[in-house]
Amino acid sequence: MPRPVWSGTISFGLVAIPIKMFHAVSKKSVSFNQLDERTLSRIRLKKVSAETGEEVPDENIVKGFEISKGRYVIVDPDELEPFIPSATKSIELEEFVDLAEIDPVYFDSPYILAPDKTPKPYALLARAMEAAGKVAIGRFVMRNKQYVAAVRASEGTLLMSTMVFADEVVSVDSIEELGVLDSIEVSAKEVKMAEALVESLSADFDPSKYRDAYREQVLDLIERKAAGEQFEAPTPTAAAPQVVDLMAALEASVKAAKAARSRHPAGGPDLEVVSSGDAPAKPRRVRKSA
Repeated sequence: MPRPVWSGTISFGLVAIPIKMFHAVSKKSVSFNQLDERTLSRIRLKKVSAETGEEVPDENIVKGFEISKGRYVIVDPDELEPFIPSATKSIELEEFVDLAEIDPVYFDSPYILAPDKTPKPYALLARAMEAAGKVAIGRFVMRNKQYVAAVRASEGTLLMSTMVFADEVVSVDSIEELGVLDSIEVSAKEVKMAEALVESLSADFDPSKYRDAYREQVLDLIERKAAGEQFEAPTPTAAAPQVVDLMAALEASVKAAKAARSRHPAGGPDLEVVSSGDAPAKPRRVRKSA
């Protein structure tokens, strides 16, 4: 059963709603330990001086910030103490905004908020936010760090995502490779064909379709080796890069998508791309006969 990682209140105005916070995601991965091949004992890492190679005891380790190559400013933990935010145990909601106004790049870690002790104020806030279609922006402190968070309501439940700060978001203007896009020209026919491909691949999002194939294969390998089975790893084959004609690739992709949809009727109506000479291709829906 999930355990709360934080508890406190949601506060806005004079209202305080007791809540518990739970992780909304339980990430899964395969981790390995480093071992001595001869004895299979664990490898331990030591803290050593880069200058002498000798191990440094914990009492001789200090915090330093590099201001230039090889130059550090030493900061004592007592000097940082006044700057550590106070643990208020409260998510202070400051404003309500439309979800569409928040670029997804700002979202960080997701959490589930559950009522604690008095569920009625929680239910009231969730229903009011859901009816208004608004997201609450607030601040809170967890483990001596201040966070900005977005709280939204979904089917009577309050969900929260911590957010990165504005100065942590990388500006697209700083990526030099994106500058070439200003000089790229595409024809109306190419745009229509690309739109047809997007439409032919459109579907309702089903997260269960996407699985971590690497993790599943590694776990299968570990299970089989643990059972004493012989395992021969397949030889990876890297496909050679091919230079293709853009329009030909788009037309072939649309054709393949239509064929896939015809094999799965539940996927919705097919899309037929109609073109005449040099006129832009126009997608139209073709309903399947009963």
